[in-house]
Amino acid sequence: MTLALGCIADDYTGASDLANTLTRAGLRTVQTIGIPADDLALPEVDAVVVSLKSRSIEAGLAVSRSRAAEKWLRGRGASHVLFKICSTFDSTDAGNIGPVMDALRADCGEANVLVTPAFPETGRTVYQGNLFVGAVPLNESPLKDHPLNPMRDSNLVRVLARQSKTQIGLVDLATVTRGVEAVRERLAELAGEGIGAAIIDAVFDRDLETIGRVAAEHRLSVGASGIGLGLARALVSTGKVKSAVASSEAGAAVGGPAACLAGSCSQATLKQIASAEKIMPVLHLDPDRILTGADEAQRALDWARPRLAEGPVLIASSSTPDQVAALQARHGRDAAGHAIEQTMADIAEGLVKAGVRRLVVAGGETSGAVVDRLRIPGFLVGVEIAAGVPVLRAVGVEGDMLLALKSGNFGGPEFFSDALGLMR
Repeated sequence: MTLALGCIADDYTGASDLANTLTRAGLRTVQTIGIPADDLALPEVDAVVVSLKSRSIEAGLAVSRSRAAEKWLRGRGASHVLFKICSTFDSTDAGNIGPVMDALRADCGEANVLVTPAFPETGRTVYQGNLFVGAVPLNESPLKDHPLNPMRDSNLVRVLARQSKTQIGLVDLATVTRGVEAVRERLAELAGEGIGAAIIDAVFDRDLETIGRVAAEHRLSVGASGIGLGLARALVSTGKVKSAVASSEAGAAVGGPAACLAGSCSQATLKQIASAEKIMPVLHLDPDRILTGADEAQRALDWARPRLAEGPVLIASSSTPDQVAALQARHGRDAAGHAIEQTMADIAEGLVKAGVRRLVVAGGETSGAVVDRLRIPGFLVGVEIAAGVPVLRAVGVEGDMLLALKSGNFGGPEFFSDALGLMR
């Protein structure tokens, strides 16, 4: 296998988003869960997205896992590696974006690196180095209250500078609009000043194409699925990759019971749960009972099993930001998050043992815990459910299984019913 593009994603839902974007742009793409084992049979593809669960772990561990993933990708011929991060730049001042970027940059010997979480299709734009969520700066959006990585500063030059050992510069929109050569010249100027990474503005899709053309000339880039789109279009337009169509095999029907799990506390997911309550049975878990040792997973499975034959069910641990803050105050942030994730993984495992072969999961951390527990080594990418969320067919497991892994903020109000409608 000789890859045109290698990607390292810092969570599973973000990896699905990127794999979906690359597939739509014409790249044959596989998403793996962790670094593939040597005996995992992968089809001939143009891009591999290695999914890590590294966004909110200790920075040193995130670095070591990311470096191992890069080594695997380079060993399969990838001349360019994209370190895929969230389009809301989820990262505390301790990391993990900066430390991982620094390590990968050192390993590949890159002079400087383009960095942007912009993805205009999903309402994420960067102007003068500031990240906007829709019409508001990041620090005024609901992401300011993210339960794990609250984002209180929209200026990404400042945010990344607090994490990275290198100086951070800016390639502004005026430069991007002048085209590829102007961006090249600006990067050379920054490199001459000893600046090792640059936030680059992007407001429109055409900006991503300019960025992708320049980034593809380097060995490393950092960003959300938007820069992945730019890279994919550059590879196709320059003839390095022949545009392909998504495999129909990825979306072939499997039938059988279906279930949904929601662990995200985003406003979008809370609205999606409220909408789902109109069309399917919904069980809300009690987070305090989870933290005090009550077997909420068993209660959920006892509730779900007799209902599965009648249609899909939804089990949610999601809470409002105020409820999450209160729970963390009582039990500690890390303890609360870990206990809830593992409970959701227990439930997923029990549902699959009960015959569920179609599973929709909302929330990046929840998705990571579920996929790890189910020991799924990889996915083929199928049709798009919503922007950034494809149908995924598990590979390397016994029997057919379809999943959808949704970042908390993605999808419209009817996401759960939309997903199930495409997962037959």
